[in-house]
Amino acid sequence: MDATLNDASQQHDSTQHYEVLQELGDCHNTLGDYSQAQKYYEQAATLAPDEPGPYVGLGVIALQENRLDDAETAFRVACRLDNRCVKGYAGLGITAQQKTDYKRAFEMYLKCLELDSDNLIALLGLFQASCEMGSFSEITHYLEVYLDMHPGDTSVMFPLASLYMKDGRFDECRKILLDLLALDESHKDAIALLEEVEHSLTQTRQPNPNGKECALEP
Repeated sequence: MDATLNDASQQHDSTQHYEVLQELGDCHNTLGDYSQAQKYYEQAATLAPDEPGPYVGLGVIALQENRLDDAETAFRVACRLDNRCVKGYAGLGITAQQKTDYKRAFEMYLKCLELDSDNLIALLGLFQASCEMGSFSEITHYLEVYLDMHPGDTSVMFPLASLYMKDGRFDECRKILLDLLALDESHKDAIALLEEVEHSLTQTRQPNPNGKECALEP
């Protein structure tokens, strides 16, 4: 019985020590003290080799230092340790995007959003990768889901308005741009896109000779 209690106590102490090391690593990482952060992450990984957190931290450091291969390796380890590691997949997406492997980035961001549809980093990354690939069919849905949960997020409102414009959904584009400008009236890109969509709406609603509206060919 005493041995069992001792084992439980040691395990508890080890867990607490790991959490402290991980938090110290995150703190130094945030402050840009990457060498110190790396030391704490490596100690945390030694103490808890099955935890993905330290490898995510090491991947972030490698990204900041533009060591893309090292970053990819660290994020892969994190995802191998936990196949639901949202931060690991987001990190792989960012790494692939920086390597201009947009197809791979798209896949990793999509995997991330399947696990966490509320992840803004993956959402905007997916939008950027979609722009590079010219493929927008899946990203519109995720932007709409996110905006339903965060209706005032202007960083998502404009990309969604842009997609509506590309799809010819002018009324929806106009509405979301007006909502955006009500929140940020100086948003230059939104102002310019609103002028464009207003012009498109005017063109599609010009009356025909019989006095009825008709849609014109673009």
